[in-house]
This record gives sequence, C-alpha cells and structure tokens, in this order.
Amino acid sequence: MAIQMYQKAIQTLITLAKLYPDYNLNRLYIERAKAYQERVKALQALEDGRSEAEDSRTAPKVVESLKATFSDLVLHEKPKVTWDEVIGLDQAKQAIKESIIYPVQRPDLFPLGWPRGILLYGPPGCGKTMLAAAAAAEINATFMSVDAASIMSKWLGEAEKNVARLFSTARSVIEKENTPVIIFIDELDSLLGTRNQEVGGEVRVRNQFLKEMDGIADKGRNLHLYVIGATNKPWSLDWAFIRRFQKRIYIPLPDAAARVSMFRYYTAPLKLDPSIKLEELAKYTEGYTGSDIRDICQAAQLKVVTELFESGKASDKSAQPREITLADFKEILRSRKASVSKEMIAAYLSWSEKFQAL
Repeated sequence: MAIQMYQKAIQTLITLAKLYPDYNLNRLYIERAKAYQERVKALQALEDGRSEAEDSRTAPKVVESLKATFSDLVLHEKPKVTWDEVIGLDQAKQAIKESIIYPVQRPDLFPLGWPRGILLYGPPGCGKTMLAAAAAAEINATFMSVDAASIMSKWLGEAEKNVARLFSTARSVIEKENTPVIIFIDELDSLLGTRNQEVGGEVRVRNQFLKEMDGIADKGRNLHLYVIGATNKPWSLDWAFIRRFQKRIYIPLPDAAARVSMFRYYTAPLKLDPSIKLEELAKYTEGYTGSDIRDICQAAQLKVVTELFESGKASDKSAQPREITLADFKEILRSRKASVSKEMIAAYLSWSEKFQAL
C-alpha cells in the first residue's frame, strides 16, 4: 500500500513539473520525486526479501535529499540594495531604523529590548522586498528570503520542520558569522493566514511559527535575529500572528514626489526629449505603483528600440534609438492602467486604522 501511495505521489509531482515547466517550484517537485523513488526502492527491496541493511543505506539518501530540498526553499544572500535606492517610504524607513538599525549599532541603549517582528503590508509592486533587502544591506546582515507558499506546499510536506529549520539555520548563521540575520517571508498570508478549514499539518505549522517568534522575542534578547513579513492581504492574517509583529507598516502607493524620483531613476539610462518634464509624467501616473512606473519606462524603451530594428538600421552598431517623447509616454499610458484599484487602497487604509503600529 505504501509503495502505491509513493508511486502516485511521484506521478503527480512529475505531471505538475511537465504541465508548468517555468514554475519556480519545479526543482523542488523533482527533488521530492527522487526522494520518494529512493523510498520505493527501499520498500521493494524489503518486500523482495532483501536485507534491511540495504534499506538503512538508502534511508540517509532520502534524508539528505530532504535537507537539500529545504535549502532550496531559502535564499541566503548579502543584499546590495542601498538605502538610497528605496525611493520615498520615509515613514517606513524611519520605523525600520528604530527597530533594526539602531539596536544593531547600539544594543546597550535598549535595556527593554526592541521589536523583532516587522510586518510590511500594502499593494503589490510598492517596494516591500526592496525595503527589507536595503535594511539588511545597511547592517551587513545575512538576508534569508523565504517564499511562504513554498514552505506550506502540501506536495513538499514537512512544513512544520521547515519552519523550525529556518529559525535554527538563522541562529547558526549568527553564531558562526557573528552578523545579524533578517528572515524575510514573502506572501506571509500563505503561511499565517486564516482559513475556513485547516488540516492538522497547517495548525502545527502555525503553532511552530508562533513558538519560534516567541523564542526570538523572549530568549534571544541579545540575538540580532529579525523577521520581516510582507503581505498584500493583511486582512487574511490571524490576530495571534499580527500581534507577534510589533511594527506593522503600511507601504503605500508612491506620492507625487516619489513618482518624479522614480521616473528620474528609471529614465536615467534612456535618451529623453529635453522638453519632457518628469513632474508632468508624475501627474499622469497618480495611483500607479513603483512597479507600474518601471514597466512604463521599459515600454518606452522597447518602443523606440523596436522602431530602430524595424527600420533596418539596428545592424549598424553606431545607430541609436531616437529620443523618447512625451507623446510616446502618453501613448503607452493609454494602454497601461494602474494595477491597483481604489477599492483595494480603501481596504488597506481601513485595515491600517485598526492595526497599524509604527
């Protein structure tokens, strides 16, 4: 019976990998399928009357495969994003300075401790990930970026152990490298969101996360381990988890000044008509996210480069695209609307009134 169940799981994982070849979890699906295949071989060996010694040799391979799979869930890096590259978001920057940067620089000034959990919430494409990475770069911290959906994947299993391993690995990095660690969990609602129905495994994962969060707050007062969670759906989070994030920071749409700065940053390598006023572009893009503005600038680049290729002049290495005009931007904006609705913004503001904590 066990062999049939493993074989069915293997077939499902392989089918998923084939159906969605570009999906970022495919490597994990394949690794898990290999681990299951090793287990099937071991069980078949036992059924065939072979020695249990063979099974004992196979088991460590399965364990190592599972460890490798966990390592694929977490990206360890030293970010190169500078604080100045995070345009706008002054209120959020100040909150992170108070919670992370100042305590790292002078922990002796915080006898009552400091916040270890920070929740960044708001529309997609407004810089939550970049803000977290810049905070890590500012204190030379190891940045452990985690996809919550991957941790909770029912195909991967062992989600409860993955959460424990995540925090254990972070503590090991701090002890070995003597540097702070920021655990960044994207799509936090996938891990800690409320659900109408939960299976036992999901409940255990949430309890494990609560245990780990309580651990860094109570036992590790001098341990510079921080958890930054990001979500586009803060209303999906359970209150038990919300309160573990002492700082809850709204990451809003960029204001007019921030939009001007974004257009200046993204158009810097492009050739613009000198008559273009960035303030005018900012006016046209009220309600757009930072990601929207980047896409608009990229579309303008593609427009003039495509013209160069279609004119047949691109083969001449000295040929350059024409200047981008205001008319080009207006044409692009006619077919590119803001990715965030007014209703969604109203929902964020309503949630902020109840739960924001700077």
